[in-house]
Amino acid sequence: MNLYLITFQSSLNRIESVYDCHKDLFVEIEKFFTLHLVPYTEAASIPADAYRMAFIASGGVEKMVTQHFELLPYPIHLLTDGQQNSLAASLEIATWIRSKGMKVHIIHGTIPNMVRQLIDHHKAFAAQREVRGKRIGVVGYSSPWLVASNVDYLLARRRWGIEFIDIPMEEVYCLFYQIKDDDIGYEASVFANRAIACREGTPEDLLKAMRLYQAVKIICEKKKLDAVTLSCFSLIEKLGTTGCLALALLNDEGIPAGCEGDLQSIFTLLIAKTLTGQAGFMANPAFINDDLNEIVMAHCTIATKMVDQFIIRNHFETETGIAIQGILHPGGITMIKCAGECLDEYFVSTGQLIENTNYINACRTQARIKLDKSVDYFMRNPLGNHHIILMGDHEKVIHEFMQLNSCKLVE
Repeated sequence: MNLYLITFQSSLNRIESVYDCHKDLFVEIEKFFTLHLVPYTEAASIPADAYRMAFIASGGVEKMVTQHFELLPYPIHLLTDGQQNSLAASLEIATWIRSKGMKVHIIHGTIPNMVRQLIDHHKAFAAQREVRGKRIGVVGYSSPWLVASNVDYLLARRRWGIEFIDIPMEEVYCLFYQIKDDDIGYEASVFANRAIACREGTPEDLLKAMRLYQAVKIICEKKKLDAVTLSCFSLIEKLGTTGCLALALLNDEGIPAGCEGDLQSIFTLLIAKTLTGQAGFMANPAFINDDLNEIVMAHCTIATKMVDQFIIRNHFETETGIAIQGILHPGGITMIKCAGECLDEYFVSTGQLIENTNYINACRTQARIKLDKSVDYFMRNPLGNHHIILMGDHEKVIHEFMQLNSCKLVE
């Protein structure tokens, strides 16, 4: 990974001395990046798509930076280790930038902390470029109850470079009927043997669900989709099966796949996968305990790679088909949701997964979570219904990514 530091150094200091003066920082950076120190006067020589950042090498450069701030990628980050009065200069520069209505962030602290910030920022930078050109398949249509989860395809394309592809349900039906039970019998058997139990569902239900998985997978391959969302309840009416198994297995294979044609949630799943390499658990808030700051999140499908074990169930609302009750490992989580018609708002919070609950009046996979932010967000200012759960703490890199794309944090 290349890192180009646009270097601002006082004329009182020799440019040749920059590396020696900041050697402790640079040695640590070079464990992760190929470092290029570029005087600001030569910034035009940096490749157009390269990862770059301002490095404040000394004091006395305030006017120099303000006269050439157009060289700095936006939102502006100022890297400074404090040597040669560089922190004082960075504070003055940051205040000037904010006075002009622009965003700026100073990267400073212990050297390990500064390097971690650089790594997170680079992940966001790389994800921003990776997302461009992604194709999200919308099989069918959004469920009618998702009245606040719309996306303007044109605005999303202009902002993010992604494309939503509408796919008629008839294409799924046609492929479903072409697939024979013999074609998927072995895969169904392997899946059944991985489960620790089967509480509902017949062998015929499992075969139907596996045929649907194959049909959707074929469409993903044929349409070159990077993610897909499925009009689940239409399938129940037409085919007598659910999309829960199909979505679980697609997520297992690295294709973000979401329920109910929820456009905002499938985008969130795609972003989460791009940033962290993980599948996410798309779930409904089922119960909230504001006294304990806890929330139960539930849905009838989850990537089996996310869970320690799983049980084969049927779909909660309709009591048909195949669903999955996943047993998640207790520990740290991150909750995220991207929203807005052009996907320019977001919520993110870390928390602790306390236990796997088993309420009879909620979807099959259930997780009781103690959030680090107030659960009052859900009653006061929610970004819709579905939210995405990731295992581990990814809050900083998510913030970096969303702020890099000028998105608004909702709390």
